Amino acid sequence: MSTEKRMEPSIISMPKKCAGQKVVKYLYGHVMYRKRKSRHVLKASAGPFSYQKFIHFALDETKRRTLLVPSPLQEKYNSLTAMDGTTELQMLSFQAPKMRLLRSLSIENEAIKILDFAVFARPEFDAPIFCANFFTTATMNIIVLDLNPLHNVIDQRNYKEKYFTRLISLGLRYSELFPWGGKLTSESLKFFSPIVIWTKFPPSQERYDCLYSAFKEYYQAWLELIAQAPEEIDPSSIKSNREAQHKYLTWRAEKDPGHGILKRLIGESHAQDLVRNFLFNGLDELGSKGFLDYFPEYRREDGSVNEKRSILGKSFENRPWDARGEFIGDDIKI
Repeated sequence: MSTEKRMEPSIISMPKKCAGQKVVKYLYGHVMYRKRKSRHVLKASAGPFSYQKFIHFALDETKRRTLLVPSPLQEKYNSLTAMDGTTELQMLSFQAPKMRLLRSLSIENEAIKILDFAVFARPEFDAPIFCANFFTTATMNIIVLDLNPLHNVIDQRNYKEKYFTRLISLGLRYSELFPWGGKLTSESLKFFSPIVIWTKFPPSQERYDCLYSAFKEYYQAWLELIAQAPEEIDPSSIKSNREAQHKYLTWRAEKDPGHGILKRLIGESHAQDLVRNFLFNGLDELGSKGFLDYFPEYRREDGSVNEKRSILGKSFENRPWDARGEFIGDDIKI
């Protein structure tokens, strides 16, 4: 018997500043956290804005649709106090029949609020990777929200049509609310979809409300995709999916811009462990290739990895997809 659950949606209005759009909302109950260990309970920030409701929504919505159980990672990665003695890093991780790993990292103190939320499908499914990376300070918000494609949407048109064509209108609505955030390197671009929200904006409750609506819509769209995704039985397809996810994890573990913040908060050793074994878990299980095997252009003469974000030196200051979701950037090797 299938463990995937189907619910009938109801339609609700978006916040005022997001008028003209609609969000599919499901009636859901509160998350039942494990009571055995209080360290698993999410802690709210003392500030007026918190990303905790984003996490609660995602967990509630997921539990309504599938059997979500704690990941083995939860035992070790649950909470960690930063070197300042006050800032807490809160971690949650789960798995489901079609989900290899659902995990979140949240950090909230007087100066910053961070949410790193992602869901990875099992290799038997070629669904995109849900990705929400939000960084908030007193003066600026840096936002990435996307369904990161597992396979290249520029070269592999069939994959784009399978997962993204139906979502172009969703991306268009939010691209009007959240303008392109500036330069994005060509190397990074291959890991984003035509509906990516990459933006920056100063603190604003109206923008936060719109961001919450975007998060809910994008996550519900991802849940629909994974629910409908057929299971691969061809060994070569499963191998291709596994390697594609491993390549993604390898890139993120090496080049993710949030690593510097983690190092400042918890030290290099803890940061490396958190990045490799929690945030981008699967590096040791899904494949054996290293960063330079996938990205040889980053190899220095001494055999080490070039720390530059871009080797090609090409970046996109404006959205490189048109209103139909067609790539309109210059020809680059992806």
